[in-house]
Amino acid sequence: MAASSSNIRVFPHARDFRIDQQTINIIFGNVTNKGRDLILRLNPIADASHTRNRKTSPPDSSCFPGTRKGVIQEITIWADTGIALLRLKNRPMAAHVYWFHGFAGSGKSAISLEIARIYAGSGRLLASYFFFRNAGDRSGMSRFGVTLASQLAAAVPATTSFIQAAIDAEPGLLTPGVSLATQMERLVYEPFRAAVKRGVIVKALIKGPFVVVIDGLDECEDKQGVKEFIDHMLDYFQRHPSLPLRFFIASRVEEHIRTRLQNDGVLLGNLDSHSADEDIEMFLQGSFKAASVNHRVVQEYVRTHGEWPTKSLMDQLVKHIGGSFVLASTIFKFIVQPATEDSSTPMERLPLTLNINGLDSLYAQTLARSQHLPYFHEIVSTIALLKHPLSIAGLADLLGIEGFKVIHVLLNLQAIVHVPGTDEGDKVTVCHTSLRDFLTEESRSGEFFTPPSFDLYLSYHVFSSIFEKRDGLAHDYGKGFFNSHWESFVRSDACDFIKEVEQFKARQPLRIGGIPFSRYSRPRVSSE
Repeated sequence: MAASSSNIRVFPHARDFRIDQQTINIIFGNVTNKGRDLILRLNPIADASHTRNRKTSPPDSSCFPGTRKGVIQEITIWADTGIALLRLKNRPMAAHVYWFHGFAGSGKSAISLEIARIYAGSGRLLASYFFFRNAGDRSGMSRFGVTLASQLAAAVPATTSFIQAAIDAEPGLLTPGVSLATQMERLVYEPFRAAVKRGVIVKALIKGPFVVVIDGLDECEDKQGVKEFIDHMLDYFQRHPSLPLRFFIASRVEEHIRTRLQNDGVLLGNLDSHSADEDIEMFLQGSFKAASVNHRVVQEYVRTHGEWPTKSLMDQLVKHIGGSFVLASTIFKFIVQPATEDSSTPMERLPLTLNINGLDSLYAQTLARSQHLPYFHEIVSTIALLKHPLSIAGLADLLGIEGFKVIHVLLNLQAIVHVPGTDEGDKVTVCHTSLRDFLTEESRSGEFFTPPSFDLYLSYHVFSSIFEKRDGLAHDYGKGFFNSHWESFVRSDACDFIKEVEQFKARQPLRIGGIPFSRYSRPRVSSE
């Protein structure tokens, strides 16, 4: 926490308070009532920062102890560049932005989390934001600016008065119509710059610039918003080159990001250029060692036969994984977490993984465990296309089936899907976004493909839940996302609109949940 003239913090000892129907699971610290009121007014996204519950708000990635040291050191050297070095004569200015890119599953989010933790610990983390596709507001830009502003107010309490003054001067800053560039400048950049000029955070700045961590920028579905954010950020740093602020941005190489961040004012870091074999071996050794203690079958095998996996088998496994941390993690779960009807042992499943060709094959083999069960395709396709994750009870409510049937399907998929311990509380989420990509690309998923027309199926069930029920998980979801599912179906170029509607009508009974199909379809089809 940065020092301030009043040495005050936000929300003393506060946990699990509510902001606009959302449970905040992070501790802002302790501030005055004025600071508290400001954060309430900003209405930040509760689960966007590095302190979120990663099980319910993925990505659930963290660096295994002792791994990724070299990569992290390169990043911290950049972030720790002293302010005094910025204007040395005849020397290029240190880059304000570090773009850290790599392929899916290479461990970017885990490293982002570690960077955020490091600078939170040293009092120099200004904010952190982890995008995730199909995660409600966290997959867009609509509340990005206010969420960073609220974290700024908590990290640097001296900025509170400047943020409040900006809102008082321009009340429209908190309305949906304001541009992202305007929000970022008025609510984040300028308040921080004003606090620096006032000299109230000198103690923290002695250690180095403040840091903002942005992970998964490619997961943001608002591509135009991403472009606006990047363009304005680079322009602002060009106008204020000595501002002691660093942006660490991690993403895959998407064209709308690459064309803007691949320039002289941005430091580029390619995770793919760093060999991860030693780190993956360390992760696997630690994980299998834990399994030998906690897994009764593995424990007895090791007691009788000695080391497992053997060095030869471990070497083969590391080579086969090919530097993908998400593949390493998923393979380990596949080995030690059997399907409910699988009688094989971990020792028998490990050699099988050497024949699995990458994540796609592993996804297909895992999904096949539940493929024969009732409602498998409906449950898996719903998880793939939901705009915001639901609990087990929420999925059952939305699909009109009993909760135990959802659980029966999901228990076999725990290597690739987070299955919460309770039916009604935590959400069902994919372990990695690449699973959603796999399910929605027919060339990759084949028989497990979730077609764009499934949004029609979902929009119908959502519509039914709105009018049949006055409350409930599906009702609440429907009120927020019916239009999104309907528009996703209508705008898809991959399906024939009229044909799909007619086929869906023919397959469905006249009523589902008490709502006639005609009541659902006529106004929508006629309006297109």
